[in-house]
Amino acid sequence: MPLNKRILAPTAAFAVTFSLVAVPPAPAPRAAANRTTAAVPSFDFSAPQVLATGLQVPWGLTFLPDGSALVSERATARILRLRPGSAPTEVARLSGVRPAGEGGLLGLAVSPSYAQDGYVYAYYTAASDNRVVRFRLAASPQEQVVFSGIPKSTIHNGGRIHFGPDGMLYVGTGDAAQTANAQNPNTPAGKILRMRPDGSPAPGNPTPNSVIYTLGHRNVQGLAWGGGRMYASEFGQNTWDEINHITPGGNYGWPQVEGPGGTPAYRAPIVTWATSEASPSGAAVVGDTLYAAGLRGQRLWLVPLNGSGGTAGSPTAVLTGAYGRLRTVALGPDGWLWVMTSNRDGRGTPASADDRIVRFPPATSRTG
Repeated sequence: MPLNKRILAPTAAFAVTFSLVAVPPAPAPRAAANRTTAAVPSFDFSAPQVLATGLQVPWGLTFLPDGSALVSERATARILRLRPGSAPTEVARLSGVRPAGEGGLLGLAVSPSYAQDGYVYAYYTAASDNRVVRFRLAASPQEQVVFSGIPKSTIHNGGRIHFGPDGMLYVGTGDAAQTANAQNPNTPAGKILRMRPDGSPAPGNPTPNSVIYTLGHRNVQGLAWGGGRMYASEFGQNTWDEINHITPGGNYGWPQVEGPGGTPAYRAPIVTWATSEASPSGAAVVGDTLYAAGLRGQRLWLVPLNGSGGTAGSPTAVLTGAYGRLRTVALGPDGWLWVMTSNRDGRGTPASADDRIVRFPPATSRTG
């Protein structure tokens, strides 16, 4: 299966090799190690400021150089612009989106060179696949396909995209409900991808001419960096949700392993939760704490990170049940922590449920 179907240049399939290690069945999951230190919140969660209400399954969140936010709505294919103190306004609607189940308009990212090129990037479910496009803000923007051919399904579409500190575009994908995809080096499903802004394989990837950065993932919906290290959140199946420290070429075990376990060929998560407690989607690192938005868990998890990135302290939760299902968390350019809900996605919540964006001030700004 071709891994890179770009429409920036003539499309060409290329061979990909990725060393996989056969292992026996994994032992029973065990708890992540070194949970000794609790996180100290960097934000005042007792002082929320509601920025927007009445949204329809907001999913992606990114920020423009002027400090305003862009928000994607999964089913409407709308992109909204939001400034604190003002109502959201529609600034684009993407025509290629075909929402179904968990698919639709998902992640957003702003070009690191936005001042020069004006590009916004989006990950969405199209008629035949999941893909990454770029465009300039307009009512009906001209979409340029950067990367296509990511398998789609009604579940496990991944969807988070993020420009890393190296200026490369990282893409979290799901296994598209086909567990074998995660270990198959010839499909971008069940992977973290790393590419240039034009969609071509990034220099220094584990396998030359391949966008695959890591494999063995079930459904990656959170990407974050802190202290020079990369982290990803991942949905488990029935037992363990995960936070993983991402290293180039790492194999994170799915479907042979859910949570910790297996041989050294598989990288163990630094944090696991029961799936009822988390279903972690968006993630952000602020200082030495990783914040993970919980959908089924309906809470915001705070994970203290250690210096090496390989282990974490004891996670603690805030906002439990306060806003329902939490989809996305991000540090805004204003220094506040932004959180988006996902209550109108049909997962046990009424159709009348509200989706909103709330931000929380830095703890140092508290008075009294």
